[in-house]
Amino acid sequence: MRALVDPGARLERIGTGFVFTEGPVWNAAGAFLLFSDMPNDVRRRWSEADGAGEVMRPANKCNGMVYDGAGNLLVCEHSTSTLVREHPDGTREVLATHFRGRELNSPNDVVTRSDGAIYFSDPWYGRTEPDGVARERELGFQGVYRIPPGGELELAVAEDEFEMPNGLCFSPDESRLYVDDTPNALIRVYDVAADGSLSDGRVFRDGIGTGSPHAGVVDGMKCDERGNVWVTGPDGVWVLDPAGERLGVLEVPEIVANLAWGGPDWRTLFLTASTSVYRIRTQVASAPLPYH
Repeated sequence: MRALVDPGARLERIGTGFVFTEGPVWNAAGAFLLFSDMPNDVRRRWSEADGAGEVMRPANKCNGMVYDGAGNLLVCEHSTSTLVREHPDGTREVLATHFRGRELNSPNDVVTRSDGAIYFSDPWYGRTEPDGVARERELGFQGVYRIPPGGELELAVAEDEFEMPNGLCFSPDESRLYVDDTPNALIRVYDVAADGSLSDGRVFRDGIGTGSPHAGVVDGMKCDERGNVWVTGPDGVWVLDPAGERLGVLEVPEIVANLAWGGPDWRTLFLTASTSVYRIRTQVASAPLPYH
């Protein structure tokens, strides 16, 4: 851990007073962080110059966000059970709403691949209050999906692979996709073929807490440039090496829901943690992303 985070690095709270923060993503061109305040139904933006402010209300109780290689923002919306693409000119494009004729549960987190493929998780958290809108489920499972470049929505893994899939991220070379299962307190990993299909799903790491939401759970997850996996869990953020061994825990005084690197050198780690947003400098950068 000392090689990843200097022992003297300071965890700084850069915004607070929110209800529950999620979905951080860094915009390099604008030098700002976007994040969700789900129960408040607000999307917010933070920058060094202006601090935190609102950019959208209502925001369909959005959760995970990511950019694609063209600079469009992909957003998981709890209230509408929709994955959308927001273009820089403000145009809104719906990417996914239904599977096999039934409405998705509530897209939760999303990643993009360098070839333009999109992968997202679909648990049913957004069908409950206060993080979504209470309503009956139409699908009988919680899936992980892929939208190939120019293709149609497809199920990326078997229906029974996850109880509640949540955070997901690629290894630096995109040969692996990690997906966590929140109530089962574990991470699964898949091999990614050249065409983007997933195979050989197996447990990467289990025992990340108990799965209780009151103690910190596996939720948001990112890879660094060395292939280490940084995932939320009890006491803050757990750091796992590429073999799944725990290197240590970055302690945070609030329950962390998600994380994202940013800053001019992609070595500032931003943490959305309950009522606040934190940042800390790391000695390692984010894994390469299509929008770097």
